[in-house]
Amino acid sequence: MIAGLLSLALLGAWQLYADLGGVDDLILPAPSEIATALWDDRSLLWDNFLVTASEVALGIAAALALGFACAVAMHFSRSLRNATYPLLVASQAVPVVIVAPLLVVWLGFGIGPKVAIIALVCFFPITVTTLDALGRVDRDTIKLLRTLDATRWAAFRHAEAPAALPAALSGAKIAVAVAVIGAVFAEYAGSSSGLGHLILQAIPQLETARAWAAVVVLAAFAVALFYALDWAQRRLVPWTRTERT
Repeated sequence: MIAGLLSLALLGAWQLYADLGGVDDLILPAPSEIATALWDDRSLLWDNFLVTASEVALGIAAALALGFACAVAMHFSRSLRNATYPLLVASQAVPVVIVAPLLVVWLGFGIGPKVAIIALVCFFPITVTTLDALGRVDRDTIKLLRTLDATRWAAFRHAEAPAALPAALSGAKIAVAVAVIGAVFAEYAGSSSGLGHLILQAIPQLETARAWAAVVVLAAFAVALFYALDWAQRRLVPWTRTERT
């Protein structure tokens, strides 16, 4: 309710600013123009949304699997953690526009480089949150399992993995917001469809309202993905819900 009222207030302020001529509509169209573009270009937006949505879904799934596996490997091996943690941090400082052409050369112009870029952007928050959760597991619980002759794998399966899974999903929720941005940059690097490609085509054609309509679709998709992951977290790891209450 409050979020809806706040959104309406922001849209009203935006519309008023545009009507008063605060800035040229080729730079910032009014919400009413964007709404018109959303309706008039609905088929075009939908077709390109399906392309971007598939790239983002595959990229987040790949980042979730790789990030969780990497965090577990680093948790099991302190030497591996010390050797790779600085590289992980450094990887986030590399601009996507530098890496994208290299991935296109390696993987071609298909969906491969787009998924790789999205996974690269989303990989870091998932790895870091999972690794931190693994390090915060109650040491007394691990000692208790060891006294019961539990193997290292059994201790991980029964104590550490249940603690790390909620953190991995939380990392994925953080990554969702940047995943759509990664998809846009990936499509900028070379594509023939997708919302990023549509924005790239619309701006030089002075179809600014269409470009902003594509941004609205991307934002709505990010919000939907966030709440879908939140729902999955409550279903897959219900003990975190109990902890919150």
